This record gives sequence, C-alpha cells and structure tokens, in this order.
Amino acid sequence: MVALPPSPQELRSLRKKANLTQKELAMKAGISQALIARIEAGDVDPRVSTLRKILIVLSGATSVKKTVKDLMHAPVIAIEETDSLDKAIEKLWKHGISQLPVMKGDRAIGSIKEETILKAIKENNVKDLSNYSIQPLIEESFPIVSIETDVDEATRLLSSGHSAILVSEHGMMVGIVTKIDLIARHGM
Repeated sequence: MVALPPSPQELRSLRKKANLTQKELAMKAGISQALIARIEAGDVDPRVSTLRKILIVLSGATSVKKTVKDLMHAPVIAIEETDSLDKAIEKLWKHGISQLPVMKGDRAIGSIKEETILKAIKENNVKDLSNYSIQPLIEESFPIVSIETDVDEATRLLSSGHSAILVSEHGMMVGIVTKIDLIARHGM
C-alpha cells in the first residue's frame, strides 16, 4: 500500500507543531516562503522532491530529545544538614518521597534515605527523634546534572545505583528526577 502525501492542512499542522513560521520552514528547506504559503493554502501541489525537503525539516524539528527538564519535580524538597531526624521523617512522610537531598545553604552536600533512617532507628533504638541529628546518617550526594541533560544520560545515572538526580540551572537546584519518574515516562 502506498502512503498518501500529507494534505495542506496536515502540513500546516506539522509546521505549527514544530513551532516554525512559514519563513523559517522555507529557509530550512531551501525553498521560498511564498511556495510554502501556496502549498498550505492548497493552491499548488508540490513536487515530490519539494515535499520531501519540507517533511525532512518538519520531522527533524519535532523529534527533539527529551531532557531532565521534562521529567523533573520542582521545587526540590530538601533538608538542612543541621536538622533533626524528626524533621527529615516529617518531610518524607508529608511529600510521599523516599529520599532527601541534604543541603548546606544552597549547596547539596549529601542525601538521606528512608532505608538508612529505618536501620538507624532499629540499631540505635532511637526514641526521641526530635533530638537526634541527621548528620550521622548523611550519605553520598545525588549526582547533579544540567537542566538540559538528556533523558538517556539520566537513565544511565539512575540505572547505575543512584536513587535520584538533582537538576541545576545556573548553579541553583531547580528540580529532582527519581527512578519512578523514568519508569512513569516509559509507561505513558
């Protein structure tokens, strides 16, 4: 079966989806803006070679790779290094999360995870959580990536044992990506 070429309305829709003006599409395809306008209006049937040029530009413009910006949660729920274990547990519970970045001011210095807290409570028979510091429970910091990091790199980092990734923009923590974010992305 032979595929039919896109209709003028479908071409216009594809151009708009690619967020291109007629002029931008024409420049990228190496044809005139007037021809794009006439094709979209249905006034002219383009040659196969012209249609191919247009479709190549449109398919390239719409196949942009996803970045961590598309997956991240913001703002970052974190805890200060001087906070109590009680406060950490409260944040984990309130936000339904299993790990927190540990901050010193605006700099990530470590992480604290629910499994580590559970072990500490069991092994140390901790009863007064409000007086127990998180400092002995602080673990390695989550990797920090740029907001423009592609999802493939995030997948690699999370598959290599990290439970979360912090997302930075201009030195500020703007989001966090966890394993479930990647799993949910593939399930959709």
